[in-house]
Amino acid sequence: MARWIFEPGHFAAEFAVRHMMVSHMRGVFKNVQGSIDFDPDKPADTAVVEATIRAAGIWTGDDERDAHLRGPDFLDVETYPDIVFRSTEVRCVGEGDFKVAGDLSLRGVTRPVVLAARYLGRWRCPYWEGDRDLGPTTRIGFVATTAIDRHHFGVSWNAPLDRGGMVVGDEVAITVDVEAILESDMQRIAGILRGQ
Repeated sequence: MARWIFEPGHFAAEFAVRHMMVSHMRGVFKNVQGSIDFDPDKPADTAVVEATIRAAGIWTGDDERDAHLRGPDFLDVETYPDIVFRSTEVRCVGEGDFKVAGDLSLRGVTRPVVLAARYLGRWRCPYWEGDRDLGPTTRIGFVATTAIDRHHFGVSWNAPLDRGGMVVGDEVAITVDVEAILESDMQRIAGILRGQ
């Protein structure tokens, strides 16, 4: 079965959580490494998905808030630098649709989660390094969603509002956009770059 390597600049783990009872605060992690074993011609045979997110890479567009999220009240990135997902079962539930069950490790706690994933297709396209085209690569894409209760992972900081309610909601909605390159193409490109 083919292995696909997540393309670092084209992978995003986005999240949204209720803020001040009236809106959603959104953020993203971009520094993600991982792989997926997947045969586009036999999608039901998909076996393993693994991803590691550097927690310190959280970005919400507000430096002060990001520093708070990295600290002990939330992600505690000094103690728990990585967020890790490893699949335990992948089931094909429709044409291009999957249920991906796995273990999510966040802030020292590992719990099962299920992602609803959709295969977006396979494409042959160039790989650019600066202004140099290093040749064609085969790419695949997925989008997946899930929701977690942040308290299940020990992320429980909150503050009450004057008229009731809390500053931060309990449920965190997660959307993962995956763009991955065929491992053999990544190895070829790495060889070209080493030869420079």
